[in-house]
Amino acid sequence: MSTQIIVWIAALLTLCVFSFLYKDNVFYKLAEHIFVGVSSAWLFATYLHSDIMEDMLLKAFPSAFHQTSVPDWKVLGGGIIGLLILSRLIPGFVILSRFGVAFIVGFQTGIQLFDTISANILQQLGSTIVPLFTRKPGEMIKNWISVVGTSSSLAYFYFSKEQKGIFGMFTRLGIWFLMISFGAAYGSTVMTRMSILIGRIYFLLSNWLGVVKI
Repeated sequence: MSTQIIVWIAALLTLCVFSFLYKDNVFYKLAEHIFVGVSSAWLFATYLHSDIMEDMLLKAFPSAFHQTSVPDWKVLGGGIIGLLILSRLIPGFVILSRFGVAFIVGFQTGIQLFDTISANILQQLGSTIVPLFTRKPGEMIKNWISVVGTSSSLAYFYFSKEQKGIFGMFTRLGIWFLMISFGAAYGSTVMTRMSILIGRIYFLLSNWLGVVKI
């Protein structure tokens, strides 16, 4: 059995989290509050050091940090916007936070618009523009499945035409493709969670109790 305090703390908190499998209790709430508090404190310290200290104050006032670089006053704009958002905590100045939120939302939307269209639309369309007849049977089957699956799935969401006859059969095929894709995504999520569960159980049996050695 481990003699390290940090291992004991991690093991006890893990057991507190697992206690939720029985019912909601005070031990689970304790672990939950500790996790939220520690995570918030870690994120605050990280942002304070990297974003405020290094990316803003160090660049704007390099002489205060014994640096010889040229001051970059433009970075103070982000600090002003951040202060506007924090004005929401001050009664009577809540309206100022809307300017900061509006700027960030608009700025991020403009930046990510092209990336989102490129990743979620253009690249997806490009992946379906493939040759349907090749000399490699495996590749040809894969391309047909990709094209038919994408086309039938999109056809299911075309509500301007009644889904009956040949078109209805095609859209029902799209439902099957959608069900398979959702099932695969759900299975991947379950396997990820199971991997995390196995990792915690191995931690308890190996690092804490020392009954398992691999």
